[in-house]
Amino acid sequence: MKKILLHLCTAGAVLLASLVTATAADSKLVVAMLPKSKGNAYFISCKVGADKAAKELGIQLLFDGPTDSNAAKQNEIVENWITLGVDVIAVAAENKEGISTALRKAQKAGIKVLTFDADAMTDARSFFVNQATPEGIGQGLMDEAARLTNSEGEFAMIVASLTASNQREWQQHIEARLKEKYPKMKLVAVRPCDDLKDKAQSEATALLSANPKLKLIMAICSPGVPGAAEAVKQAGLTGKVKVMGLGLPNENKRYVHAGVTDSIILWNTGDLGYLAIYAGVALAKDELKQGAKTFKAGSLGTFTIAGDNILLGKPFIFNKANIDQFDF
Repeated sequence: MKKILLHLCTAGAVLLASLVTATAADSKLVVAMLPKSKGNAYFISCKVGADKAAKELGIQLLFDGPTDSNAAKQNEIVENWITLGVDVIAVAAENKEGISTALRKAQKAGIKVLTFDADAMTDARSFFVNQATPEGIGQGLMDEAARLTNSEGEFAMIVASLTASNQREWQQHIEARLKEKYPKMKLVAVRPCDDLKDKAQSEATALLSANPKLKLIMAICSPGVPGAAEAVKQAGLTGKVKVMGLGLPNENKRYVHAGVTDSIILWNTGDLGYLAIYAGVALAKDELKQGAKTFKAGSLGTFTIAGDNILLGKPFIFNKANIDQFDF
């Protein structure tokens, strides 16, 4: 009888230990990260930094998004995460107004919400992890375009979509800088590429055909730059029509070295993903609050908070002289 009792006690202890272990695993914070497009190399590189942060912090990271720029699909994914009861949602908003209703619902369900890369409405999230100020990005792009064209002539712009909040804001600052400083330059067209390289290439080809005096194509989404570069290359216009914009070094190195693309402007996308996860976890633990002026994110150090924007830093210009130093 004693042996039976001993076996029962032992089995009970093992079962209890298993339950405790399962509960501990289940108690991990769950942070859900929603890119505009999960297949876009830009957001894949953001995920590299996010994965690193998740490992350091011991949390579970969910990463999901539309296969292309699809605001309705983003809403659907947020609704699913509300049902799952995740702890934090970090969103790069495709449509600022469209996503905000779902994010407000998440907040009412007790889920902490922040945005990164592209913001939602301010009442639909607590903080925006901002890669750089929209003004800094817009002015930097326009100044670089002016440098490459000697501040005169026609240029065209390729955007991810006509509805993405960050793209619209950057475009506003580009156009304001154009009007303020470069009266001899003219923006002749703006074309969306749906965050797809092939579509960016076809749009750039159409722009080159419709605008024979075009001196430069500026792409302000990462697939847009190599897409435009391929169009210029195939048209035999390398050196005659400049290509520049926001892009990833690895996607553009061959075009930069071939002289098709002159420069790309960006920030460290891995750092952006890393910072977003650290901020989300701090928000969930009530360690990041409104009114804070600085925020420390692991090995990246301390960042400035301007209002409800956590600022990653200033944009960086990649060109033939330095692009091989970077691998993302």
